[in-house]
Amino acid sequence: MFNKNIKLALAAAILGYAIYQLIEGYVGNGIFLTLLAGMFVLLYFKNEVLMLAFLRLRKQDLEGTKKWLDRIKNPKASLVKKQQGYHNYLNGIIASQANLTEAEKYFKKALSLGLNFSQDKAMAKLSLAGIVMQKRRVKEAQQLLKEAKDLDKQGMLTQQIKMMQEQMKRVPGQRGMQHGNQSYRAMKGGKRR
Repeated sequence: MFNKNIKLALAAAILGYAIYQLIEGYVGNGIFLTLLAGMFVLLYFKNEVLMLAFLRLRKQDLEGTKKWLDRIKNPKASLVKKQQGYHNYLNGIIASQANLTEAEKYFKKALSLGLNFSQDKAMAKLSLAGIVMQKRRVKEAQQLLKEAKDLDKQGMLTQQIKMMQEQMKRVPGQRGMQHGNQSYRAMKGGKRR
């Protein structure tokens, strides 16, 4: 995998040589080299390692996804900003299986760097809401669920959002505290008598 700046430099050099070939009358070489330069520009915007990691994730191979992501040693040097967002998004999905605190960090960073599609943003916010809910931060989870619902314009996450809202109603920190306060008041009131 090349650094993002090396990809652009290679594309510029190949394009320059393609123009030279066209001027010299070698049209076939010029067209081929122009297409080759275009491929390096495409790989600047669509990182090949991230595409392969997404393919592994699509097959639900988290270990394979992690192996591909680990090939990116320095994401800031190798990836543009949105690609860094997807790098963190994939790492968040992987980390959510084992370490919720680390997954929360990855999802927050992915959202701050940006994701291209509203569906990806909705999924990141939904995952983040699940993590936050497990940590008993109910208000933050409700806000994230609302944002995920707003971003889910195609309704692909409707079932998951409804299911999480139902689970949120059963969180001990939400209703349990109200019930606990009533019990405490009743107990306190009982002592006065």
